[in-house]
Amino acid sequence: MPTITLPDGSQRSFDFPVTVAQVAASIGAGLAKAALAGRVDGQLVDTSHLMANDARLEIVTDKDPAALEVLRHSTAHLLAQAVQALHPKAQVTIGPVIDDGFFYDFAFERPFHPEDLEQIEAKMKELAKADLEVQRRVLPRAEAIALFVAKGEHYKAEIIEAIPPGEDVSLYGQGDWFDLCRGPHVPRTSKLKAFKLMKVAGAYWRGDSKNEMLQRIYGTAWRNEDDLKAYLTRLEEAEKRDHRRIGRELGLFHQQEEAVGSVFWHAKGWQLWRVIERYMREQLDAAGYQEVKTPQLLDRVLWEKTGHWDNYREHMFVAESEERMLAVKPMNCPGHVLIYKQGLKSYRDLPLRVAEFGSCHRNEPSGALHGLMRVRAFTQDDAHIFCTEEQISSETVAFCNLLRTIYADFGFTSVQVKFSDRPLKRAGSDATWDRAEAALKSAVEAAGLEFTLNPGEGAFYGPKLEFVLRDAIGRDWQCGTLQVDFVLPERLGAEYVAEDGAKHRPVMLHRAILGSFERFIGILLENYAGKLPTWLAPIQAVVLNITDRQGTYVTEVADFLKNQGVRTEVDLRNEKVGFKIREHTLQRVPYLLVAGDRESDSRSVAVRTRAGQDLGVMSLEAAAALVLGDAAGRGHVVLED
Repeated sequence: MPTITLPDGSQRSFDFPVTVAQVAASIGAGLAKAALAGRVDGQLVDTSHLMANDARLEIVTDKDPAALEVLRHSTAHLLAQAVQALHPKAQVTIGPVIDDGFFYDFAFERPFHPEDLEQIEAKMKELAKADLEVQRRVLPRAEAIALFVAKGEHYKAEIIEAIPPGEDVSLYGQGDWFDLCRGPHVPRTSKLKAFKLMKVAGAYWRGDSKNEMLQRIYGTAWRNEDDLKAYLTRLEEAEKRDHRRIGRELGLFHQQEEAVGSVFWHAKGWQLWRVIERYMREQLDAAGYQEVKTPQLLDRVLWEKTGHWDNYREHMFVAESEERMLAVKPMNCPGHVLIYKQGLKSYRDLPLRVAEFGSCHRNEPSGALHGLMRVRAFTQDDAHIFCTEEQISSETVAFCNLLRTIYADFGFTSVQVKFSDRPLKRAGSDATWDRAEAALKSAVEAAGLEFTLNPGEGAFYGPKLEFVLRDAIGRDWQCGTLQVDFVLPERLGAEYVAEDGAKHRPVMLHRAILGSFERFIGILLENYAGKLPTWLAPIQAVVLNITDRQGTYVTEVADFLKNQGVRTEVDLRNEKVGFKIREHTLQRVPYLLVAGDRESDSRSVAVRTRAGQDLGVMSLEAAAALVLGDAAGRGHVVLED
């Protein structure tokens, strides 16, 4: 009979197979009431899960990080039950957990409207209060298909038909409603206390535009009402910070249908781009990288050799010329290998760090495009380090130090690391992957970084580290990556002459810090709500006159500041100075320098910040030093609220 080991090392023995709920009850009534699920030998299960053998058990309550997934999965079922209670003709399809919530796709005879969502949410609350028991049952595949066909759920029957013959099928029910699902779920609907339906959108069945259009209802669910309210507040703040709106207001960029998924950068937006590019180039030069430039179009044969044609073809734009199939590069790595192969390399040449601000194109679905955050044409701050296997750790440590320095300069100090191991669809043998994963884990430990596991999310050619930034309102953004690749050098025949005089394959480290320039700029705009640090601001100072008498002096001031390296504009419009100050404050210009007769006579300016601080009158030299000193502090110095 089972002995159950708890997280504190204590053990409980039972004379009969025991469920997670029974173990929780044996510990205490409070824990039994709080239990949402269990983790048996590391696997998330229902509280009804039966343990007949010895096992290690953790009781999952709402304090456990895994609780949100269980709550959201269960709330998705609550949504489907409510929809079918109100609209019996609606068919359910899939309803997974996503970041911050869940969705469910429905086939229904008419569109859902906002008032429908209100009614559905009210019904969900009613069903939650009903405290329905959630029960799991298992049916043979054929019986499950027949059950859903009889119920009129043809989409569900199609999903089950894709399950291999002979396998059983898991169903979950609450009240008289049930659905196909792998689980786990909460034990009772009363555990679902904090949720809200957000919106409805279209979605193709199985994500294929050739299939029928379904209706996708999005929702969010949290542990409690306080967490839900905090999330909704973050959404409101995020809407205010939407980089697309800020981009329009500040005249940075625009997008339009003539270039779907691409960006038209305006003068100020391109200035911001150039500041970031110049900064990154300085950092790479100091870190020993060689900057290169590779072609946009590369022959299909190369992409077949690398494995991209088999593993990434659907995301690639292609063209034909003189009976040759060409692909617009979705990434820079093959081109960097070709550069590496020019000339014989010795172990003394390694590590060789090759960097490129590479223009790439990926055929993203139009429905997935989102401002600067998801585009088809983008520029990567891409680099590849060719090194020996013994150099993986030292290069990883150096890269992680560089990455953290750069993130801090941009104002991001909270950085999480995720370790992504081998995906199902991959190139290379298991032995090669074992070496690559072991080498990367050893390297990240040498860098002194804590990491969480992101199972199955590695690149098809190697495991990777993902670096996740947290912004000013608590959102996480995955930006930097580091990938260990034993596969591509082998496929493209990269070699070096080792100390023993024999030829060996180099290891290839794929790495990026910003990710894509476009997306990183979008993140910056939202993180700072458009109030970029002075060193990043396209215009760092505007010089304003009070009357026409100061026109010549204002121009002289601007010329002086420009010569000192301050990005400066003048505003000589025949408008009241208060109006001009307000307008440039809304344009998030860090410093406003005002010149009247007194300032003109004393060769000085009255200095204000966009936060409304009056810094008083100062000489031109002092004003220039102020702006330049602020810019030199980068993201480490904040002179405003």
